[in-house]
Amino acid sequence: MDPYTPRTRPGARKKNITLSAKEYTKITGTIASVRRNRHFNDDIDEDLDGPVHTVRGSRRSSQEPSFIAETSFVRAPLNSRVGTTSFSPKNKGKGKEDLLDHLPLDVQEALILEDLLFVLMGIEGVHITYHPDYSPEDDDPLQGIRFAIASPLDPSIRDLAERVLPLATYYTAISAFVESRSHLEFGLVNHALCAAIRDMLKEYQTLLSQLEHAFNTSPQFTLQKLWFYVHPTVHTLSLIYKLVLELATVDDDDGSSISSASSDPEQAARDEALGLGGAKLKAVLSEITKSSTSAAIPVKGGEVLTVIYERMQGMSGDPTARKVYGTLMGAAGAPYAEMLREWATTGRLHDPYEELCVKESKFISKGILEVDYTDEYWERRYTLRDGSTLSSKRQHAGVPLPRTPGGRLPGGACIPPMLEGWKHKVLLSGKYLNVIRECGIEVQSIQPRRDQEQFSMDDEKLYKFVEDAYTHANRTLLRLLLQDQQLVPRLRSLKRYFFLSQASFLTHLLDLAHTELKKPAKSASIVKLQSLLDLSLSSEDASFREDVKVTMANTGLYEWLLKVISVSGIIGGEGGEGNHDTAAHEEPKKDRDKDKDEKKALLAIDALALDYTVKFPLSLVISRKTILRYQLLFRFLLHLKHVEQSLASMWIEQKTTPWRQPVPNHPEFEQWRLRVTLLRTRMLSFIQQILAFVTFEVLEPNWRSLEVKLSKVTTVDQLLRDHVDFLDTCLKECMLTSAKLLRAYSRLIVTCSTFALYSSSFTKSANQALAAAEAGDGDQAMSKRWEFLKKFESNFNHWFFHLDCVQYYASSENVTLLPLVVRLSGIKTL
Repeated sequence: MDPYTPRTRPGARKKNITLSAKEYTKITGTIASVRRNRHFNDDIDEDLDGPVHTVRGSRRSSQEPSFIAETSFVRAPLNSRVGTTSFSPKNKGKGKEDLLDHLPLDVQEALILEDLLFVLMGIEGVHITYHPDYSPEDDDPLQGIRFAIASPLDPSIRDLAERVLPLATYYTAISAFVESRSHLEFGLVNHALCAAIRDMLKEYQTLLSQLEHAFNTSPQFTLQKLWFYVHPTVHTLSLIYKLVLELATVDDDDGSSISSASSDPEQAARDEALGLGGAKLKAVLSEITKSSTSAAIPVKGGEVLTVIYERMQGMSGDPTARKVYGTLMGAAGAPYAEMLREWATTGRLHDPYEELCVKESKFISKGILEVDYTDEYWERRYTLRDGSTLSSKRQHAGVPLPRTPGGRLPGGACIPPMLEGWKHKVLLSGKYLNVIRECGIEVQSIQPRRDQEQFSMDDEKLYKFVEDAYTHANRTLLRLLLQDQQLVPRLRSLKRYFFLSQASFLTHLLDLAHTELKKPAKSASIVKLQSLLDLSLSSEDASFREDVKVTMANTGLYEWLLKVISVSGIIGGEGGEGNHDTAAHEEPKKDRDKDKDEKKALLAIDALALDYTVKFPLSLVISRKTILRYQLLFRFLLHLKHVEQSLASMWIEQKTTPWRQPVPNHPEFEQWRLRVTLLRTRMLSFIQQILAFVTFEVLEPNWRSLEVKLSKVTTVDQLLRDHVDFLDTCLKECMLTSAKLLRAYSRLIVTCSTFALYSSSFTKSANQALAAAEAGDGDQAMSKRWEFLKKFESNFNHWFFHLDCVQYYASSENVTLLPLVVRLSGIKTL
């Protein structure tokens, strides 16, 4: 074989697609065909400029037509570049590796130049071949093809050639990345990035075309000139190559196996047959599957922008790097910015490949608000993928795990650093608009026309636009809640019904339902109680009274509060009832049986509660979570009111003859009557002081403070936060969140309630004592009367002195309890 004929390597060629697969095959096939058929005569004449005709070449030309018949192609470029110096090739027994070392320098340079023009396109040359350590079948194409010079060369030519060779590795790696990341599952950001890189590769290909033209037409084109022209490109492609290597860190097979398993038709049929084919269940399982491992999530969306941004910041001192990465950031961030714009201005989340920082849980609908005690619709319907808007570990279960190297969140969960300070406003702007759209109201957008203005992630106008969109959505929803939905009048009605600001209806209800409320809770008729409530409200000018409903609790107020406080230390919230259930399951069997007995003995008056129904979107503010707090405060006030009414009835009864008739011959009975009256007075005073403190010094001041905040509120989230803070403050200052205080005064209130139930028994004892005094036979039952009375006195005194801890809490934790300390100090001296 003549020294100019390239050697073929069957099966060793690797497709490195720069355009499409069809175009690549056509081009490389044509080049390979030409190079296989271009043979020179074994005996080279001294005049290298003359035509070359060999028997072998003629036979090859006749058998396989190609460019070889064109003499100008054969003579150029090499024949036109080699001088008149004659040389003799080595014998065929010598290896090809010894060939270039014995050629003149200009021939060596010409051969290496020709090979480099092929190698820079990713095609293996004659003297520049694949690196011995590189295997096209085994090595990752995203790492690029490594080339090495197979023949000994002049050191100067080898040095220049080896400087150029990394360009081929960069080009082939980048081309493989563009080809692999152009699939649908890699998302719009990767597609835009690949399009921008493809444009840069077109400029590189244009440069190679110009270099090839110069090589074919100019004898003065040298390896040094080639290096001069490609030197800037080496740096540019090296920047893109490093970016590509960082982006290609996830094994795509993990994600494909999961997606294929989830789309198995046989498994889907089995799930459907078992009743597991519902859309909600599929959505839940999809979220669990996607968040189970970060390796299953390819580098896409916000993570791509983060990688580009970090590299741009890390190489900010390099003008070329800043320009290249800035161009890629602008192109790759365009679809991300467009999704942000659409979400912030219309509330529609168009994110088919889960690239955006905002996540939608479609299985949570507004219908869940009717039974939701955790505000899931507002807190979990739309969230940030990084979990920064979630408040519990249970909710964080849907957040994907960070990447093992680096700790970066995968995919859309990785929020670009330039968006980090704006992510909450981005989320809220779309969330507010979604609430408005759910109400059937057309959203008045402030967005410009799409053909007038487009944004990119590095454009300050985008963030100004997000700020304007957030302000617009916030004001629109606030106006809807405060004006159209009459939020403040609604809250005032809640104050009236639950906080008893106008309690005449409750007194009327207690009088009408006196008989029904004495029954056990399970046997009391809710329908009858509801009709009596409607009757008591009909005589008043009460707004929204049709939304007030009667309901029955399953557990006593103080027992439920103590169980919740002992487990979580909080009232309500997302874990309130769940923690209560957990605590109940962990109790011993005897305690559970005791609770069952207590539930059976629960009276209707102790289980009575009010409920309040509102429609969307008011249900976001007056949610089940807040209504639960209102119910706790109402049941506490109702219990105080009922005990006060019972003790007042006892006072009326003690104004009758058995309690006022003097008995001079029975001083012990006189003292007993005085002690009973004194104990009733102390109990009534205690209940009235607690009730006055709760209503006048806790609920009313906090309500006034809430009204002031509502008049100045600027954001919907601030409105929700102020409302919940108001209720939590009321619960805390009413001592419903402190286990020690709650245990003390709940026992006192229960003691007062029980004492009032024995009013008729005390009157009966008084009549018996009067009858015995008139008969003159002596009162034999007096000792029993004292024993019975002293049980109430000792119990009341014992728990009353436990309220000394109120002074400690007032001085250390809650200064709002100081007025209560003053109020209760007078009762001790009675």
